[in-house]
Amino acid sequence: MTNLSWENQTMIVEFVLRGFSSILQLNISLFIMFFIFYILTISGNILIVLLVLCNHALHTPMYFFLMNLSFLEVCYTSNIVPKMLLIIIADQKTISVVGCLAQFYIFGSLAATECLLLAVMSYDRYLAICQPLRYPILMTGSLCLSLATGSWFCCFLLTAVTMVLLCRQTFCGPNEIDHFFCDFTPLIHLSCIDTSLTETIAFATSSAVTLVPFFLITVSYSCILIAILRIPSVTGRRKAFSTCSSHLTVVTVFYGTLIATYLVPSANSSQYLRKGFSMLYTILTPMFNPIIYSLRNRDIHEALKKFLSKKPGFFK
Repeated sequence: MTNLSWENQTMIVEFVLRGFSSILQLNISLFIMFFIFYILTISGNILIVLLVLCNHALHTPMYFFLMNLSFLEVCYTSNIVPKMLLIIIADQKTISVVGCLAQFYIFGSLAATECLLLAVMSYDRYLAICQPLRYPILMTGSLCLSLATGSWFCCFLLTAVTMVLLCRQTFCGPNEIDHFFCDFTPLIHLSCIDTSLTETIAFATSSAVTLVPFFLITVSYSCILIAILRIPSVTGRRKAFSTCSSHLTVVTVFYGTLIATYLVPSANSSQYLRKGFSMLYTILTPMFNPIIYSLRNRDIHEALKKFLSKKPGFFK
């Protein structure tokens, strides 16, 4: 990327997030809608975390990874939505450069971690369906902990590489970001020095944490599909598929919106689409994940009944 000379420009210390400024007449409606979505997201995912922690029957690898995913969704949404709500209702559109970079780092790290966790969860389903007799031996508690911890650590470390390069950029106006949070592309466009190295490293690291997990997920589910088709009974095939259908749905929605967001044209006419797709994977997907995982899950239903039965006035 080639930038214009900036010697006579003033270095900026804060950005302006435009958010949804083009539809001001809908501010109240947008605030109420996104606030409800946020409460539902936080409540649903925290409930999943509590159920897994409090119910011994859910102390299995599948639910351990699901608990990690739910905790991630709470952090992921809380990093973006509260500031977005302030932009909508209080017209507090400014964010410091440090605050913007911090928001991007947390967003990028958590998005990458979700990709790896989804890959780990698909590997867990592969072992459970394709290696059922060896599953308890292969998927041990120590391996689960290593896979989850490794996912978090590697992604925060890889994103830190891009973050260091981004911190070395000089931003000198215009200081408006036509988005509702600090994403990489609109942020790097505001730099007034050469960004080619930063963009190359960012592309390499983001490709590594998205395409490699996606490849592993594809391979895992290909093996799962082959194993399911070999099951002679219809009931057996249906039961086997039901154990991974929720995860497959989440993977499809997450990667579908992620790919759509970053493959749409960069022209101004597509900015509405970019914001719309961004809302899908930053707000709607985290809200629907607990519903998808618990809708037809008997273990979750039983754990919820036991959890509520301990509270006065419920299931008594």
